[in-house]
Amino acid sequence: MNLRPTIDFLLNDWLNTTALTARERFSDHSRDTFDAVLDTCERIAREKYAPFNRLADVEEPRTVTEPDGSLRVVLPQATHDAQKAYAESGMLSAAQDYEMGGMQLPYSVEAAANAFFACASVSIGTGMLTTGNANLLMTHGTALQKEVFAKNEFSGRWAGTMCLSEPQAGSSLSDVATRAVPDGVDFEKDPLGARYRLKGNKMWISSGEHEINENIIHLVLAKIPDADGKLVPGTRGISLFIVPKKLVDTQGALTGVRNDVALAGLNHKLGWRGTTNTLLNFGEGKFPVGQGGYDGKGAGAVGYLVGQPGKGLQCMFHMMNEARIGVGIAATMLGMAGYYASLDYAKNRPQGRPMGVGGKDAAQPQVAIIEHADVKRMLLAQKAYCEGALALELYCARLVDEHHTAGGAVADDARLLLEVLTPIAKSWPSEWCLEANSLAIQIHGGYGYTRDFPVEQYWRDNRLNMIHEGTHGIQATDLLGRKVLMEEGRGLKLLAERMTASIRRAAAVPTLADHAAALGKALQQVAAATQKAWATGNPTEALANAVPYMQAFGHTVLAWIWLDVATKALEHDAALSSPGTQGRLGATHFFFHYELPKIGAWLSVVESRNTTCADLPQEAF
Repeated sequence: MNLRPTIDFLLNDWLNTTALTARERFSDHSRDTFDAVLDTCERIAREKYAPFNRLADVEEPRTVTEPDGSLRVVLPQATHDAQKAYAESGMLSAAQDYEMGGMQLPYSVEAAANAFFACASVSIGTGMLTTGNANLLMTHGTALQKEVFAKNEFSGRWAGTMCLSEPQAGSSLSDVATRAVPDGVDFEKDPLGARYRLKGNKMWISSGEHEINENIIHLVLAKIPDADGKLVPGTRGISLFIVPKKLVDTQGALTGVRNDVALAGLNHKLGWRGTTNTLLNFGEGKFPVGQGGYDGKGAGAVGYLVGQPGKGLQCMFHMMNEARIGVGIAATMLGMAGYYASLDYAKNRPQGRPMGVGGKDAAQPQVAIIEHADVKRMLLAQKAYCEGALALELYCARLVDEHHTAGGAVADDARLLLEVLTPIAKSWPSEWCLEANSLAIQIHGGYGYTRDFPVEQYWRDNRLNMIHEGTHGIQATDLLGRKVLMEEGRGLKLLAERMTASIRRAAAVPTLADHAAALGKALQQVAAATQKAWATGNPTEALANAVPYMQAFGHTVLAWIWLDVATKALEHDAALSSPGTQGRLGATHFFFHYELPKIGAWLSVVESRNTTCADLPQEAF
């Protein structure tokens, strides 16, 4: 893979990440320390992840039945070794305070470093949910919850999950039925938090059971019944709980008591096969929890309240939003891996001859397929999708740094921009980098459809990303129904201001002037469509075409990203003397000529509030 030059350009030349070292939090760092982190992660990804990507896909997680009837998950040794190396690198706590065992790295550097692992083997995994789990506790947990649970997760001693969905309630979290009742008067109040007993079933839990770490800390959404024993309808009644697989004391030592959390089974997936995906039963009596002479049989799994009762979903969104950026990076790097593989194949696969004035000359030797215009089109599309998406993800990561450390209005603007861009950062790469993987298969021809080459696995792995952490439809509804409207549209206005500033800079560059004008027109189209979608104030009409709106919005954002990247590239290399600059300018030209014009078709149904899809009765299908 030739990922490093792209990351170096985006971090250092485009985003000027080194400038962050002027801030107190990052003052111990320099370009050299950032490079050292990238070097380390690139090496671990190359040695511990990439060679075992196919192994993790073929040797899926499996279960064995223990003498007590419980199920144990078996994973390849390579997965254990890779995740151990990742934890030992310190990347689980890279952005945390020194006091928590962290490095106080900018999140933008952490995100760039994690890109190497996602490109090498997203299926083996790095602990994204563990870090997200611990970060949530750092924001919403008590001092002791941070010390006991978050700190042990950051160290790699324990792993973490998020438990939201249920068999009857996937994305519809208001229908969560898992119950949490106060532990009762038999026990004194636990210093780890208000203690509850949970009963219910959770599904689609990534890394919900394994033996890589000595303990697994589940963050579980559940409802506390009211005085009549009934669950409060909707999301208002949802609370958040820490539910460890094994109970621990206030020093973080294992007590030897297994919590009543049982693996019910594994989901067998199209891709990401190396990562366990589980069904978990809480409080079914598989592991009766006994304390203080009370056998606890059937009482439920022990859980500790995080934050305030009824505020669980607000807490969980902290982790969900972080996970959405992580999904965007995973989708991006899977697309990038396919791009690199198909580029290598196209350079080395001889087939056909150039089309001359008189047609093909069969007497001439065959040429590498990269010489054919349509193959170049497919390669350029992949480059435009994947490198553009990587730039978007790193830009969002830089907004996280601004939000956390800039202070004042700059930090608040970064917060709001991140709110608007998060649905795009998750959804756009998951759609278009998947398309890049499809094009990578196409370039390989029939070979791409076989397991002799890695591109079919990249496509299978990437197909998940349009679904998990919020489907396309959910992201689109969030964007058009909430994000562009919040704070009276201030976030959309801020984004437009940043785009306009890029347009002004690019307009002064002859090579980019036409693109600058095209982006200005696209921005006006998106603004007009936003207004027309909500012209009647009817959510049913406005949101009927939320996905086409999001596709157009995302393409406009990516056109802006490419225009800004190209402007910076030409500042550094106006003579186009380096292949990197030539490639960035080529991808920019491609995106503006082939991709940005698509937004007109998407926005037309949004502007007209067309209800063809919403109105068709189910019988007509």
